Amino acid sequence: MTMNKKITTKNFFTNNSQLLVPLIAILLLLIFNLIRDPSFFSIGVATNNNGDPVLQGNLISILNGASELVVISMGMTLVTAASGGQDISVGALAAIAGSVFVKVIKSGGTISPALVLGAFLLCSLVAMIFGCFNGMLVSAFGIQPMIATLILFTCGRSIAYWINGGATPTVSSPIITAVGSFIPGVPVPTPILIVILMAIFFGLLFRFTTLNLYIQTVGINQNASRLNGIHVAGIKLLAFILLGLCCAVAGVIGVSRLSLINHETILLNIEMDAILAVAIGGNNLGGGKFKMLGSVLGAYAIQALTITLYAMKVPSTDVKAYKAIVIVLLVVLGSPVVKEAMARIRRKLRGRRSTALAKEV
Repeated sequence: MTMNKKITTKNFFTNNSQLLVPLIAILLLLIFNLIRDPSFFSIGVATNNNGDPVLQGNLISILNGASELVVISMGMTLVTAASGGQDISVGALAAIAGSVFVKVIKSGGTISPALVLGAFLLCSLVAMIFGCFNGMLVSAFGIQPMIATLILFTCGRSIAYWINGGATPTVSSPIITAVGSFIPGVPVPTPILIVILMAIFFGLLFRFTTLNLYIQTVGINQNASRLNGIHVAGIKLLAFILLGLCCAVAGVIGVSRLSLINHETILLNIEMDAILAVAIGGNNLGGGKFKMLGSVLGAYAIQALTITLYAMKVPSTDVKAYKAIVIVLLVVLGSPVVKEAMARIRRKLRGRRSTALAKEV
């Protein structure tokens, strides 16, 4: 019984070894904050402007503030695994989706749940069409993902600007406010609930389809995938379309937080954080095997670092520099070179232990 338990534990850590880097990063940040300020972990209940009880605290801020990044990181993981490259247009695409969402809301008269749902569905369709455009460039024309998505990265925010006639319209409504903050009577921020829904969506998608297996197979060896009857171009295209959906969800969250659309600032530079989240999550940026949970943990690690720096009164102009230093360390620790060096050390230690046991016998 004990032996089986040990083997099971060993297999668990072996199968989930790529999650160690984001888990260690989060653990170190938690320990650092525990030493620096134990009250960092306190979660309280406050009353919002509507008189409803809501949760507040640094941990809630981390989970809430990372919502857009987590959602986009999920889609970025699929694109990275399938195509062996990254989509750098996700921020611009989220701005387009947000602009379409606001355009429909503003032109629909009275803001009702049905109108908001219709606006979300339309902006999701538009985002998936743009994702399909990126995917066609990659899958049909063989363009490197970063180069292919550079087109939308360059012009996407201008398109978002044109959609609303160069304005930054507001969408003041209790429904929009609830999407970006709290649903009346629910103490948990709505963006956190949306992240949970997206996680359930992908969990069910992977549970009842073979999409995750196909994506990994295509990312590992395209020629072998073709010989096994997998439509390589179709899998890549689907990955970009799903990323478009993720961008739409993130764009709607971003718009709902502020109740307006600003094409220049909404989710600015989020593409870089999303790529880093995928890397910190232990996923190979060259494609192939992936763990979406790793990217999610990587996104939360980035947000935890940001909240920690702000809690330390670091000026906002210096936050990116400190983040860069820490992220470089995390990426280096998770690099294949360091992993191989650690593996060699472990093999040597096991060899010495085996030799010592043999001598004792």
